[in-house]
Amino acid sequence: MIQISNIHKVFNPGKANQVNAVNGISLQIKKEEFLVIVGANGSGKTTMLDMVAGSVFPTSGSITIDSENVTKLPDYRRSKWIARVFQNPVSGTASDLSILDNFRLAAIRTKPKGLSIGINDEFKKQVKEKIATLGMGLENKIDQPMGTLSGGQRQALTLLMSVMDNCKVLLLDEPTAALDPRSAEVVMRTADKLIKDYKLTAILITHNLKDAFTYGNRIILVSEGQIIKDLDAENKQALSQNDLFGWFS
Repeated sequence: MIQISNIHKVFNPGKANQVNAVNGISLQIKKEEFLVIVGANGSGKTTMLDMVAGSVFPTSGSITIDSENVTKLPDYRRSKWIARVFQNPVSGTASDLSILDNFRLAAIRTKPKGLSIGINDEFKKQVKEKIATLGMGLENKIDQPMGTLSGGQRQALTLLMSVMDNCKVLLLDEPTAALDPRSAEVVMRTADKLIKDYKLTAILITHNLKDAFTYGNRIILVSEGQIIKDLDAENKQALSQNDLFGWFS
C-alpha cells in the first residue's frame, strides 16, 4: 500500500542550523495495516508523516502509494488516498460553518465542486446517524457552528469527516495530545472503529504509551531519524507495557 524507500530529509542544508531530520528510512506499510509510531521529540516521526502526507518533500528517496510514485506530489494531490487528523482540533474544520456544512465539505473533498452545496434530508440523516455513534449528543446540534464546540468534540467529528469521502489512508498526528482523558478515549475508540470498519491503512503518531500499547497491529520506534525497533502484529501482541516503557528509559 505505502512504500517508503530510503528517504532523507535535511532542513537548512549547508547552514549552521542544518537539521538531519530523517536519515535513510525504508518502510513498507501493507494494506489495512494500523502502524503506530513512537519516539522522543525531535526523533523525526512527524517529519516522516509529513512526507507521507505531502506537506514536506524528502531531500532524497521515494514514496509510493498504491504503486504510484507520489514523492513530489503536494498534499492536495494525495487527497484521493489520504485523510489526516492533526494534533490541533481546530485544524481541518471551518469554525464559522455549521457542523452540517463541515460534513458536506468533507463529503466532496476530492470531487469537482459545483454551484450547489448538495445538502438534502437524506444527507442530514446520514450525518446525524454517524454523529450519534459518538454518544456526545451532537446529532441534534448539526446547525451549531463548529467553532462553538470543545476540542474533544471537534476532534471526534473530524475523525468522522475523514471517512465522508473515499480515502484509503488515515494519518493520525498525535490526535489526542490536546484533549482531556475522557475526550481522548472517545477519539481513539472512534479512530480504531473507523479504521476497522472502513478497512483503512492507518498511521498513528503518539506520545501516549498506553494508546501505543492498546491500538494498532504494528509498532515502530524512531530515534534520530532512523527506525530502531519494528514489531509486527505477533510481536506487538507479545509486547508488555513494561517492555514499551523500557524503550524510553
